[in-house]
Amino acid sequence: IPDWVVPPVDSPAVAERNLAHQDWWWTESSGWISAMSLIVLGQFLGRVSYFSLGFLLFRLTSDRERLPFPLAPIAAEGATALAESTEKKGTDREHWRWETFSVGATLGFFFGLLYLFLPVVTGLFFAKPITLFPIPFVDLTSNAESVLPASLISISFDALMLLTGMILPFPLVVGIFVAVILTSVIGNPILQSYGWFEHWSPGNGLLVNQMILSFDFWMSVTCGLALTVAVVGLATVFGKKEKPLPLAPSPQCGEGERFSPPLHEVERGPGGEVFKARGDFPIWLCVAAYLFTTTAFCWLVHHLVPGFPLWILIVFGFLWTPLQSYISARLIGITGSGLSVPYLKESAFILSGYRGLDIWFAPMQTGDFGSAAQRFRELELTRTRFTSVLKAEALILPVSLITSFLFWWGFWKMNQIPSDSFPFISRTWPVQARQAYLILTANSGEHSLLLDALKPDLIVGGAIAGFLLYGGAWLVGLPATVFYGLVGGTAMPLHMGLLLMGGALLGRYVFKKKFGEERWTRMVPVVTAGFACGMGLAGMLAVGAAILSYCTKSLPF
Repeated sequence: IPDWVVPPVDSPAVAERNLAHQDWWWTESSGWISAMSLIVLGQFLGRVSYFSLGFLLFRLTSDRERLPFPLAPIAAEGATALAESTEKKGTDREHWRWETFSVGATLGFFFGLLYLFLPVVTGLFFAKPITLFPIPFVDLTSNAESVLPASLISISFDALMLLTGMILPFPLVVGIFVAVILTSVIGNPILQSYGWFEHWSPGNGLLVNQMILSFDFWMSVTCGLALTVAVVGLATVFGKKEKPLPLAPSPQCGEGERFSPPLHEVERGPGGEVFKARGDFPIWLCVAAYLFTTTAFCWLVHHLVPGFPLWILIVFGFLWTPLQSYISARLIGITGSGLSVPYLKESAFILSGYRGLDIWFAPMQTGDFGSAAQRFRELELTRTRFTSVLKAEALILPVSLITSFLFWWGFWKMNQIPSDSFPFISRTWPVQARQAYLILTANSGEHSLLLDALKPDLIVGGAIAGFLLYGGAWLVGLPATVFYGLVGGTAMPLHMGLLLMGGALLGRYVFKKKFGEERWTRMVPVVTAGFACGMGLAGMLAVGAAILSYCTKSLPF
């Protein structure tokens, strides 16, 4: 591993777990281009790419395609509730958001005490922590394999995901749940009986099974489905006469208390020029900024790894990253979650013929900026000027880099990672390490397991299945969210589908009847935002208690 990624294994910077050591800041091979400088430079270039390409995707998916972005109201309602809490009493504005937010925060805080705080704090004093709700899920995969071999059976108690199911469009959740049942519960055992999972063996847990099944089958199928989403999205954008699938009604807002109509619908000037009221950035400036950052990334990688083909860097930076980001942005705009083509970069590294470990750590421009489109939609819903957020970002970036470094330094100094002090990573690290090993050594020899995992026939089959699903939904007249739910839920573990479906059923048949559809669709994003805030407070209390405990263990009293 090159020294611009991590100091040598015999360096005091690693042995003493000291991020302040000079080996993290200056390298023998590349001088000032070190691990820490690459973090700073990567963060700066990455944020510029995020804002520039993200804004272009927002203009495309929100302004032109009018996608609903069903999860955007969560952050928007939370911010609005906090803003209302600062207003003086006696104003004409309603304060229902702040009251609802407070109720959600209280519920989230008490749930977080049981879900997060209790196991962390009791683990500081007892040999085995007291856990009422297993984190992150209850793994029943090995228990069910005698009946459902190769299935992904699990149960989770993440209440936040349950609330998310209440917000997402009901047809979308139905599609996700159906896909989970057909693939992870019923489909996997059938595929196993026909020998599709050649590397599967009994006794593995969910995380190991998920990795194996992905390598043997679902990775290729997901690539084909992602291709379908890209083609459908491009046809929707550039096609004029095609009849798109109808979108399900968006549960974002109710009548009378609606963030919308968005500014882009009421303040559009003739010719579609920059919207001054919204603080839009000039299109040409965003294009120029993205071209600049991508060129900088290509130069940096070519400087660090001169033997790697430059044309691959150019294709990924200038062609594939925008396309992948658009695929993800479109899915987020419809379903609330994105979809990317897995292991495409890794496959390109293998097929390039380059033999070296350094390319795996090079800062390539291969990010997925689809989530930025939803971020701009959230800003639009709260009528926050985009230029104001850009100024705030300029202040946040240096502060976050400094404070993050101090946090990493102190946290790593307390104990090695992984260890019993960090139970979550201790559980997931073995799987992550095994997967990382398979990837990082994939181009070191003639035979690559990763390349074997990408099967062209399955990729084509997945794409054909995706087009058939879309065409069938179009003929029947189903909402497009059903199709995207089927795509997004493919090979997803059971606990995720159960929670989303449970939340959707509770919201649709219990709370909507109790509060009324209009009132409930206005309340649930605020409750969810408050609940997440309350859980975050409980989690921070747990982290603070753990840090204080570890810091005082070495004291002489």
